[in-house]
Amino acid sequence: MQKSYRLLVVGLMLTLIFSACGPADASEIGGALKGNISISGAFALYPLVTRWAEEFQRINPGVSFNISTGGAGKGMQDVLASKVEIGMISREISAVEESQGVFQLPVARDAVFALINVENPVLNELLAQGLTQETLTKIFITGQITTWGEAVRNPAISDEIHVYTRSDICGAAVTWSAFLGGEQEDLLGDGKFGDPGIMQALQRDPLGIGYNNLIYAYGLGDVAPQGTTILPLDLNANREADLEEILDTRAKAANAVASGLYPAPPSRELYLVTNGKPEGIVQDFLRWVLTDGQAFVERSGYIRLTDEQLGIFLEKNW
Repeated sequence: MQKSYRLLVVGLMLTLIFSACGPADASEIGGALKGNISISGAFALYPLVTRWAEEFQRINPGVSFNISTGGAGKGMQDVLASKVEIGMISREISAVEESQGVFQLPVARDAVFALINVENPVLNELLAQGLTQETLTKIFITGQITTWGEAVRNPAISDEIHVYTRSDICGAAVTWSAFLGGEQEDLLGDGKFGDPGIMQALQRDPLGIGYNNLIYAYGLGDVAPQGTTILPLDLNANREADLEEILDTRAKAANAVASGLYPAPPSRELYLVTNGKPEGIVQDFLRWVLTDGQAFVERSGYIRLTDEQLGIFLEKNW
């Protein structure tokens, strides 16, 4: 594993939540905000939120951040239990959560991508054909396809498929299972904690298949981390990976998501949530995220929301 990617993995194992540790001091001193903000929640937003925290603190040195991760499920649980003021989730809130007073703000877009090992026994066929939604459903949910030969219609290949899924409650698994017509608990496979857990498993296993959020699927660069590659989705089921279905670079993936060529799901919006309408320093930070903070979305490897989408939430009375 490359040194830079190991550093990313270490950072990603911390937990994402925005909350005030005790009552936040939202007073201004010399025009700068003062207070402490803690963050916990989805792995999907961790790299972007840490960048936002750094930039916000640069212009408000009186503000400190505590950032950790634990999955979108933990972020929501912490918000509902009033352990934190802001949680990060990678799915839209449910009607039940809305009825409990959860306030959500969409802040960026990303997507979930299927990955395989570059030493897969049928790598050339997979890259040339891709896999259809139906085939992936039979691999991840029903278990009807268990060998790589079956996946590419080559009965001479008997190597079994090793499926990896998320062990934590997370938006990535919810989004991927929704694309395949199920729910997270329907996903088969060996459970791994977080995006880094799945990536590490795939790097070690030539027979593996898994899924990761955009920022982890492509690592720190423009291509998948060493030892892995993005599996094309044969969306039109023509048994051929068309040019627009080959997302072998981050730039291609981002363009496909932004233009709608990559479907939703597995593309989706990412959210910051609070228990009730945000106030004080938390409100100041969230408003900055939706305005000046948007300049760092694409630089951090994510896809910006439209100005219209951002404007809808900026105009809300909060």
